[in-house]
Amino acid sequence: MVPAFYLMKVKKTGLLVLAVLALVILSCKMLRPTFFVYAENARIAAVPAFVGEEFSIRFIHSVQKTPVVENLVINEARNGFVLLSTKYQSFGVGLPFLESEGSFRQEGDYFIFEDMNRRFSRLSLRTGVGTELTVTLAGREYRLYEQLAPGSRVDLFIAPYYQQFF
Repeated sequence: MVPAFYLMKVKKTGLLVLAVLALVILSCKMLRPTFFVYAENARIAAVPAFVGEEFSIRFIHSVQKTPVVENLVINEARNGFVLLSTKYQSFGVGLPFLESEGSFRQEGDYFIFEDMNRRFSRLSLRTGVGTELTVTLAGREYRLYEQLAPGSRVDLFIAPYYQQFF
């Protein structure tokens, strides 16, 4: 027969092990790098940030009135983004064109600027009248122009998961 005090000690040890395990799991989740999309202090998206995860930003150029697609990835440190390429239909203000900034080619009606490797710690965008700002992230399309008023600020950044609570 096992003494009662020994059974109580085993039970307490088991509970302590479970509590520590739960705390470790919770800490890992709370500290996990997360890709956030915020607009006007409201969370639009929060997805795990994986190295090399691709996403895109689409919009209608405000001056040229033609579509632009910017393709980016999450960087190797999971603390920012790298702009890989831009696809657009017409030259204009704010669109890349210098050969020193990457490799340039034409494909049908589009100009494609690749190998750009521009690094950003965060991105701040604004919705505009007719710009149709859209972010495609983790297989989901966020049509921000349908959700937000023109002129709304949209921030894309990577931070620990817990930051959404502060």
